[in-house]
Amino acid sequence: MGGACKMWGVTKGDKLTFPFPSSMNPYAGLVSCLHASWLTGKTRPMEYRVSQLEALGHFLDEKHQPILDALALDMHKPQFEAKLSETVLCKNELNYTLNNLRSWMKDEHVDKNMVTQLDMAFIRKDPYGVVLIIGPWNYPVNLLLVPLIGAIAAGNCVILKPSEISSCVERLMAEMLPSYLDRDCFAVVTGGIEKTTKLLENRFDYIFFTGSTSIGRIVMEAAAEHLTPLTLELGGKNPCYVADDCDLQSAANRLVWGRFFNAGQTCIAPDYVLCTLEMQEKLLPALHRAIADFYGANPQESPDFARIISDKQFQRVQSLMDSGHVAIGGQTDEKERYIAPTVLVDVPMSAPIMQEEIFGPILPIVTVANLEEAIDLINGQKQPLAVYVFSSNKKVVKQVLEQTSSGGFASNDTIIQTTLITLPFGGIGPSGLGKYHGKFSFDTFSHHRTCLMHRMDQEKLNTLCYPPYAQHNPQSLLSTSEIRCKSTCNLL
Repeated sequence: MGGACKMWGVTKGDKLTFPFPSSMNPYAGLVSCLHASWLTGKTRPMEYRVSQLEALGHFLDEKHQPILDALALDMHKPQFEAKLSETVLCKNELNYTLNNLRSWMKDEHVDKNMVTQLDMAFIRKDPYGVVLIIGPWNYPVNLLLVPLIGAIAAGNCVILKPSEISSCVERLMAEMLPSYLDRDCFAVVTGGIEKTTKLLENRFDYIFFTGSTSIGRIVMEAAAEHLTPLTLELGGKNPCYVADDCDLQSAANRLVWGRFFNAGQTCIAPDYVLCTLEMQEKLLPALHRAIADFYGANPQESPDFARIISDKQFQRVQSLMDSGHVAIGGQTDEKERYIAPTVLVDVPMSAPIMQEEIFGPILPIVTVANLEEAIDLINGQKQPLAVYVFSSNKKVVKQVLEQTSSGGFASNDTIIQTTLITLPFGGIGPSGLGKYHGKFSFDTFSHHRTCLMHRMDQEKLNTLCYPPYAQHNPQSLLSTSEIRCKSTCNLL
């Protein structure tokens, strides 16, 4: 079995001899091979999990420069942004997992009722089995490897599907990563939509997908065919309310950084600003100043500003500029796939840019009369991945937090919340299903198994539950498993 599995890992450019008839699904043999490896129990011991996590760490260290080069080729991603959002976050996740894996793997003992006082009751964290992880193109290293870290830590076998759109990173993952991991238990599959569709026809024990809501629906339908549990990390239109009382230039700096980081191709970036007309007039010069400070008079010449990933995405984002009046930026260069940091005003809620996630360096401003109207507008849209608010008034921040719903929330900054490993990352409703990062990743890829070790020498107690029930005292029996409220709850 081992030899057959080892041929998997690099698919691009390699001629493979499949161990099954060509009429079958092209990935059936790979999935079957990894499932057979998982059934041996090879991935369950902590020592094995640690060895694979450490091997992944060696990959990140030894291939650090090739990773940065691939990101630069795909998206002109600045080295600092690549390190901060890709390699550093992966290493932090990896080291945090290695530091805590032993405690995470321990059985979690729970409270017991009177009937089970002499028994052992606990939760065992079991691996699911063979996991499929489908990564996106915007952060093709981070959003592929961070889920992988959780899947390895939980004891699973994994098939990785990097995005074909970020083709240089895809090639790097296919050619270099398999040599670091156990090929009997981990594989990389490459290809476009057709191959991904074929891959999803197979039965997996868990699926983790990061990408658009439209593709997420397709993945969920495929998972439903086999009743496969899954996590969907999607996106949405993240609103940002800027109150009249905020520190203006600080808010502008943080908005510009969060919106134009990675050329706006970030699922948790602020997608549009809500503010009063008076605040808009003050905010525009501050935004212009921040853009000039960060990227210079001509951002196209800045080494710190990324490019749009593909011609298709460039054309889509460019067309969204017609949704309002260009107040800042607006310059484009199709040959370079360059779109300048752009701010739009006079944007109606019915405009095309307000109907889809922008995923580009454009920031629309929508004016509202007050905070209440902003909250009503937010709640009138689909639940986003994040809600942001800038205000020096804690009551305003609290009101936005308590009266809106989103995957995450941050006040007086943007996107920084995702760097905190102790916080879960995930959406709600249309913006996603499930969560990960840190221990949340381990829990996501673990089946929390209910375990009760009942004693054989307590049959007299068991007879109290057996028919005929008339010979027992029902109230006495039921009271042994009853949970009573410790205090009175008064409604105010």
